[in-house]
Amino acid sequence: MGFADQRFNVNLSILFTELPLLERPAAAAAAGFTAVELWWPWVDSPTPEQSELDALKKAIEDAGVRLTGLNFYAGQLPGPDRGALSLPGAESERFRANIDVAADFARSLGCTALNALYGNRVEGVDPAEQDALALENLVLAARAADRVGAILLIETLNRPESPRYPLVSAPAGIAIVDKVNEATGLGNAKFLMDLYHLSMNGEDLQQVIAAYADRTGHVQIADNPGRGAPGTGTLPLEELLDQLAKAGYEGFVGLEYKPGDRPSAEAFDWLPAAARAAR
Repeated sequence: MGFADQRFNVNLSILFTELPLLERPAAAAAAGFTAVELWWPWVDSPTPEQSELDALKKAIEDAGVRLTGLNFYAGQLPGPDRGALSLPGAESERFRANIDVAADFARSLGCTALNALYGNRVEGVDPAEQDALALENLVLAARAADRVGAILLIETLNRPESPRYPLVSAPAGIAIVDKVNEATGLGNAKFLMDLYHLSMNGEDLQQVIAAYADRTGHVQIADNPGRGAPGTGTLPLEELLDQLAKAGYEGFVGLEYKPGDRPSAEAFDWLPAAARAAR
């Protein structure tokens, strides 16, 4: 096995960002990829104009790539925010306004994975209050995802880079997955296993895979240190992905790494061109 046996997609919110948004799907296709994923592209608007949604949909379709993952509105990402759904007040309302917009956009492109970032702790607000609000909003998101035939992803980040984000371990993420599934009865909440974030937290990645591969709906990778392409750090990513495959994971592996000081198109030399098209 090895990298050539995986199903990769390119995250267009961290790669090809030297290009305007509408040019990125075609750039990914030119690099040999047939699947892409995105953070919510309109960081200032959970409900963009229909013309903006239509333009992105057309760019994806014209490029001949498939959208396989999309984030719900998460505030300023990249930037200081790490989600909106647990933040009382305006941000929670913005998240709720976005739920059906994101779900319907995903459905229009056959995208079946929607990621909901939990949000940072807010100074002066009881964490229990935030957690209760988060569960309410995640239940709404799970139901919307189910309506369009998608899964809801719960992602853990890492404490060094996101010190106010409460989900900074695999068990913490899995606990939220369980709470959402228990509340909805749908079973469509899944764990987003980001090997970079988990490694930054010092977790035993082999143990995490063994424990949670069957609860995982999506995988993302970047090497560590540096959050660069595979081979730029010390993580045994090829071996870890092999372990995931042997454990039964058959989903996409999102390439969510920084290209470094080179154009994004040159940041895929670790992966043979023939292995880039999703199977």
